[in-house]
Formats: sequence, C-alpha cells, structure tokens
Amino acid sequence: MTQPRRDAAASAIRARPPQPRESAWRCALRAQLRGDPLAGTAFPAARVLMVEQPGGWGSEGLAESRFDRATARAVQRRAQQDGMRVQVIRRPGRTPADALRRWMIADSRDGLETLRVGTFDRDEELLDLPLDGSTGALDPAPIYLVCAHSKHDACCALRGRSVAAALAAVRPGRVFECSHLGGDRFAANVLVLPAGLLYGRVLPFAAAEFVVAAEADEVVGALLRGRIGLPPAAQAALAYGYEHLALRERRALRVQAVGVAVAGVIEVELAGPHGRLGVSVAVEPTPADGLTCANPGPNRYLAYRPLGIRALP
Repeated sequence: MTQPRRDAAASAIRARPPQPRESAWRCALRAQLRGDPLAGTAFPAARVLMVEQPGGWGSEGLAESRFDRATARAVQRRAQQDGMRVQVIRRPGRTPADALRRWMIADSRDGLETLRVGTFDRDEELLDLPLDGSTGALDPAPIYLVCAHSKHDACCALRGRSVAAALAAVRPGRVFECSHLGGDRFAANVLVLPAGLLYGRVLPFAAAEFVVAAEADEVVGALLRGRIGLPPAAQAALAYGYEHLALRERRALRVQAVGVAVAGVIEVELAGPHGRLGVSVAVEPTPADGLTCANPGPNRYLAYRPLGIRALP
C-alpha cells in the first residue's frame, strides 16, 4: 500500500464514530452504581401487540423499519386506542428469507393471561387484525422479549443481545429481540409474556435458571421491575411482598386496591396466602445524572420505596 493510501485509510479509521462499549458513562452502569431501584418501573399497558419485523429499527421502532411507515403509524394508533402497547420483535440472529412474519397478542391481566399467535405476509394485513384476542392460535408456553433497541439506547444492545442469545440457546424459538421496553438504565431488560413480568439487569450466564423460574410461573424477586399494567406503587408493593414473605409463586399475591398519595405515601392492599396485606409505599423524587446514554446530564426520577408490610383485619 502506498503512503497516500495508508494515510487515507488511517483518516477513515479515525473518522469512524466510536464503537459502543461498556463504560462508566453508560446509563446502565451508572444506575447500577447508584443503586437505582428496579421496582415500580414497568409500563402501564397490560396488553401487548407484537409485530415481527426483521432488520434494523430506528429510534421509533416499527415506524422506522422496513415496515411501511404509514401502516405502522395506523397500527400503533389502533393499538393505543385499545389500551395496548406495540412492540416490534425479531428473532435473534438471521431470519430466513422465506419465513412468514408473526404477530402476537399477549394479555397479562389477572385471570386472563393468554398469548395468541398468527402470521402475516403484507404489512397492511395488520390494519384489520382483531385486537380483542378473538383470533390466532393460543400458545400455552411463555415467550421472552429482550430489549435490544440500539437506536434507542446503546445499553439495550450492549447488554440485551448477549442475553437474548443466551436465552435462545436454552429455549430456541421462544425468544425475541424487541424494541424499547422502557428503563434503558436497567438493561438487560426482559419481559416474560403472558405473565407480564418485566425484569432488569438480567445476566446471560443465568439464562437457564431464569427460564426454569419463568416456566414454573415463579418470580425472580431480585430482578423484578414490576408487572405490566399496574400502577408503579402497586408494582413496588408486589415486589416487596414477594421478597419479605419469601413467596416465589406469581399467583400467590394479587393487588386489591391502590390508594392516592398522602404526604408522599401510597397505601396498597394485597391479597396473599394468609389474607389481606397492607404495604405503604413512599414516592420520592430522586435526582440522578445520565438516566439514558443520550441524555447524560442532570435529571430526576420517581423512586417507589416500600416502607413496610402488615396484616389487615
């Protein structure tokens, strides 16, 4: 290689943007070092529409992919009007060129936990898809959505992809990389459906144990961010109840009522194996820097901190 070519190659290398990697400035590590609490951070929708779309996604997910943009926005509007969250999904690794794409509808509400699955060929088919759970084949086994949405936050890809690969090695065909689940700083984030349990800081080497717990319908308390569809204080109360009552079965606790904040404290009533329980949850505005990699500056979040649990008459 001549000297001018060497110089040009060196300039091209220097001009490349730095490759994403773990560092002390990444939001996930900063949140871990601060000890940001996981509990109470799952999203509020109890039902999820999943749309399989291989390839890359922009920051907006489905609307910034190979899926038709206008159709994507129409599908998202329909879902939002029906109280559903839309997640774009893809299989870990390469998707076969002739594979039919799947849609899935998960309902995580108490007593209604179901997963329905179908396929589609053309994007516009989803405009007529019934969202009430009346179509599609019932799927009895859990699926695992792992946030790997790099264009939303680098931490999601840095931590999520290795976890998705590890889970897929344990349960092939049941694991999907997905778009933003919320809480970038808790990566790797994993949503188990239809149970509706959202976990954070999942590690790849613990994939087998994680799957065993999920398939036994048990709660992994140390990693639990919350159950989707519930208010944040209720999610925090559930997590606290599982931990302090040494309960692992997901159905062992149910939320009965959630009060309003009084002097920064919300009272949550649970039903447990020994009767009615009350959990007091403090709501604390908490300052923090770098809640996302894209916004490294000062910010704040609401922390939900349970104060105690007691038996109710």
